Amino acid sequence: MSALFVCYPKCSTCQKASAWLCDHGVEYRERDIKLENPTAEELAAWHKLSGLPLRRFFNTSGMLYREMGLKDKLPDMDEAAQYALLATDGMLVKRPLLVTEDRVLVGFRPKEWETLL
Repeated sequence: MSALFVCYPKCSTCQKASAWLCDHGVEYRERDIKLENPTAEELAAWHKLSGLPLRRFFNTSGMLYREMGLKDKLPDMDEAAQYALLATDGMLVKRPLLVTEDRVLVGFRPKEWETLL
């Protein structure tokens, strides 16, 4: 299987996920979320594939999320506005993201990754 691994290379969780992928023989292409932020269209497609609520795509522990007061603003935003907001800055997006042909994994949970991959 070949996958797209969207990450922030300085993030320790992303580093652990990368090591896990290597240990499990998963081939992937790495994309630095800070240098090449996902587009609103990519995020919409990935959200659909993930089967997760859109809020799971937000990096709720990030400084930018807190500075912008998004906890209170997101409930009043429609999906299109949320995709557009996520597309403005990679630091708003939960990472890592692992994108395959038929699924998207958001965040790194080794047991979930083992089950789904």
